[in-house]
Amino acid sequence: MKFDTPAGQNPIDKLKVVGKATDRIDGPFKTTGTAPYAYDWHDPKLKPAYGFVVGAGIAKGRIKAMNLTSAKAAQGVLAIVTAGNAGKLGKGKLNIATLLGGPEIEHYHQAVALVVAETFEQARAAAALVKIDYAEAKGAYDLAAVKDTGKPEKLGPAPADTSVGDFAGAFAGAPIQLDATYTTPDQAHAMMEPHASIASWEGDRLTVWTSNQMIAWAARDVAATLDMPQDKVRIVSPFIGGGFGGKLFVRTEAILAALGARAARRPVKVALTRPMMFNNTVHRPATIQRIRIGATPDGMITAIGHESWSGNLPDGKPEAAVQQTRLLYAGANRMTQTRMATLDLPEGNAMRAPGEAPGLMALEIAMDEMAEKLGIDPIQFRILNDTQVDPEKPERPFSQRNLVQCLRTGADRFGWDKRVSKPGQVRDGRWLVGIGVAAGFRNNQVTKSGARVRLDAKGMLTVETDMTDIGTGSYTIIGQTAAEMMGVTLDRVIVRLGDSDFPVSSGSGGQWGANCSTSGVFAACEKLREAVSQKLGFNSADAVFEDGQVRSGNRTAPLAQAAAGGDVVAEDTIEFGDLAKKYQQSTFAGHFVEVGVDVATAEIRVRRMLAVCAAGRILNPKSARNQVIGGMAMGVGAALMEELAIDKRRGFFVNHDLAGYEVAVHADIPHQEVIFLDEVDPISSPMKAKGVGELGICGAGAAVANAIHNATGIRVRDYPITLDKLLDRMPDAA
Repeated sequence: MKFDTPAGQNPIDKLKVVGKATDRIDGPFKTTGTAPYAYDWHDPKLKPAYGFVVGAGIAKGRIKAMNLTSAKAAQGVLAIVTAGNAGKLGKGKLNIATLLGGPEIEHYHQAVALVVAETFEQARAAAALVKIDYAEAKGAYDLAAVKDTGKPEKLGPAPADTSVGDFAGAFAGAPIQLDATYTTPDQAHAMMEPHASIASWEGDRLTVWTSNQMIAWAARDVAATLDMPQDKVRIVSPFIGGGFGGKLFVRTEAILAALGARAARRPVKVALTRPMMFNNTVHRPATIQRIRIGATPDGMITAIGHESWSGNLPDGKPEAAVQQTRLLYAGANRMTQTRMATLDLPEGNAMRAPGEAPGLMALEIAMDEMAEKLGIDPIQFRILNDTQVDPEKPERPFSQRNLVQCLRTGADRFGWDKRVSKPGQVRDGRWLVGIGVAAGFRNNQVTKSGARVRLDAKGMLTVETDMTDIGTGSYTIIGQTAAEMMGVTLDRVIVRLGDSDFPVSSGSGGQWGANCSTSGVFAACEKLREAVSQKLGFNSADAVFEDGQVRSGNRTAPLAQAAAGGDVVAEDTIEFGDLAKKYQQSTFAGHFVEVGVDVATAEIRVRRMLAVCAAGRILNPKSARNQVIGGMAMGVGAALMEELAIDKRRGFFVNHDLAGYEVAVHADIPHQEVIFLDEVDPISSPMKAKGVGELGICGAGAAVANAIHNATGIRVRDYPITLDKLLDRMPDAA
């Protein structure tokens, strides 16, 4: 099905199942421990051996010699895989570094060997006996030190730099100016489930049970890396214990499990240790961002410029921190620039809301700072500079843009009118109390997505698609979509996900998964409705599917009757036309935060948070809220504690575990509230929905920072905002 015109009235609009707050149908499996995660895949026929990954002990250089003698002789060892005996390996389309290194080393903890043994303990013990002699080379590990070597780098299909009007001249002539630099650190995904895979060969066919967000990408890149036909690779990933973008790509453990299984001639399971996850996989790169805003005394922006620097391995991508600034606020004279320097740290890549998450942590502080200079309320300043068209391409309107309503609704709900604009004025015992706001923004991306739907003689529907559920509720919203389309209750739908034998879906990433995967199911159900109508002798154009029945004119028949002679199966793929070229599709939020800062110790506590979201039709308010509050918690972590500390002599992340790398949890935030505006976007998809899973983090960190400033009068532009950056600047405790 091709979707290239705004959606009209369709069966989804009945909203008998879609749009209802619904418990996740996968919940019982997860709470009872019966959900098969990758490392725990239970198949008595497998009887897997265990692999343990040996990571490089240097960040840059080469292996001079590798002594495997003692490791091979260790108890239980079945095989040891290295670059020297693995055979010719390719590289997946989305892999920057080589997944099995040697002799050249590209980054610290790059995998250089896999030891396979009968038990995990034997594999780990033998891996410790691998002796490696390195020739270490000098590397670059400090973004600030190499910032000026950065080169322009495209942001995917978008250019590295944009320019509209005369930014330099307009900024120089602006009566009110802001010129400030902000920094965000390297951050880790720190998902609960480690990167883990089990691989098994049957002849020349490979099956990998893994934890991966994008099944089709994984199958393609496993095949490319192992130099084998893609149709010989099966990827299975029905349950994923968190990904945040870190599992978008095939990683070391999947490839090494396959190589280990081939060498040992039996299935092999491999899980990365937590330190290996931090240094071997991907992370969010650090940024240095300069923002300049010029405005008239009445608050109208006349010039806005945003420059960002980040670092990555050669052939890597920059952190796209300027992308929201191209779209969020009006201003006739504009400039954005993206520069990437080469660093020899582990690969930087997608992490929840790449680009907007760190970009808004700078832009939305800058907007508050500018509002303060102007003497204008921060919300009013944002409203004054709202735009209903792409400010770089005014001929492109937004399909929906309700940022102003988000801000006004949030202000009313949060009690913004009680905020004292002068910082450091509100006390609650020993706590200085402040309130902050920030706008949230995340683009709505669409990508084709397929599904297969089967009706059986019992009236049960089975939906199959390689879409994944990374804890987001994909099973449930896909089931709701099929139930709504076919006129049955949710308990009559079976959803099967995460298998490359199923039709290719959008996958989970970029906030596109919910909208696109359900649109694919919509398309397949449209075909199934036609097939069922034909079987029953109805006109599909006027057939009504409701309460397990099909009605056309004055005739009614049970839905199951269509499958009396055998299952009725339909498959289709939603393909999006050029609406994205005609309209700018984005999602918006207003983030509100109240903090308390201890006047003596500078301890920061988040007291309450509110997010008001405009993201099209909300398919399941319960799971959507879960996604938004999770993003809000991540925003708090980014603002207050998350930072990968770099050993700038040896080039690795020192705090590479969950003891040293601290993350925020919901228990840290006493009250979180989410409001979804009642809107639909008929331009986005036949579901009239948009993504929402990343909107919760976009702007939340800046709202925390702005609340801290309101509480203390201290402006911190270097994240995370730890107490040492406040302590010697705190107001008199007297």
